[in-house]
Amino acid sequence: MSDIFTIVLPVFIVMGFGYIAVWRGLFADSAVDGLMKFAQNFAIPCLLFRAISTLDLQQNFDLPLLLSFYSGVVGAFAVGLLGARFLFRRPWEDCVAISFCCLFSNTLLLGLPITERAYGADALLGNYTIIAFHAPFGYALGITAMELVRAQGTPLRHIPVKVGKAMFSNALVLGIALGFVVNLGNIPLPVVFTDAVDLMVRAALPAALFGLGGVLYRYRPEGDMRTILFVCAVSLGLHPAIVWTLGSANDLSTDAFRSAVLTASVAPGINAYVFANMYGVAKRVAASAVLVGTGLSIVTTALWLGVLP
Repeated sequence: MSDIFTIVLPVFIVMGFGYIAVWRGLFADSAVDGLMKFAQNFAIPCLLFRAISTLDLQQNFDLPLLLSFYSGVVGAFAVGLLGARFLFRRPWEDCVAISFCCLFSNTLLLGLPITERAYGADALLGNYTIIAFHAPFGYALGITAMELVRAQGTPLRHIPVKVGKAMFSNALVLGIALGFVVNLGNIPLPVVFTDAVDLMVRAALPAALFGLGGVLYRYRPEGDMRTILFVCAVSLGLHPAIVWTLGSANDLSTDAFRSAVLTASVAPGINAYVFANMYGVAKRVAASAVLVGTGLSIVTTALWLGVLP
């Protein structure tokens, strides 16, 4: 167990530095916004662009892996939606935002570094395969559900346009899309350009983890604790359990199985709050679920690591 915590804790220590820096006034709240904007709108899209543009799609397009993981995503979304409505009597718009928290694992800031520390950089191919579709799939599902709930007489033919516009306003989705364009088009890139992008990539995860710590200090839990714990139970427990079951049934390779279960097991990502903030609903639940879930995942992720092959 001590070896497992050695793998997991450095990721959370970097986040803790950010949390303490903002708490003690050593790092301004406005600076957190700037750091997260840099990480989410520039550095992480560069990371995704480089990963997707250089990925061997024919070799690494693992359909059983994607089916196992994204069936778990849909299952977590459905349970979150129905639980928010029928257990907690939330309005349907709140229910969609809460269910988005249940489905959107922090694949980048937690899933990637934890998998890399546990199994090495060569074990990340499954992570990148999942991440390539994570933001597009998650946002498409969440935005479509929200627009349907909000439709109220709006012609259904207008909804795909709204969904597409919202998705391609997201820098992560754009980074992934450009990576696919370069990859599928076999477009050669100048070395000087890729070296510059790689400099941005090296800053992505440390900056984002530090910034996330500052964001988590800002959105400390304030009420709705039963709903928040429900989100954490679905995200940290049910989601990886579904993926484990389906991954076993689909006979995934060891590396793919590890990537799928670990990625499913991490806490809700900051995009859960971004989605809630975008629609102005369930923001307190979303922000607090990210904070509480991240804290709990120090233990739960270590437990999942302990039972993985």
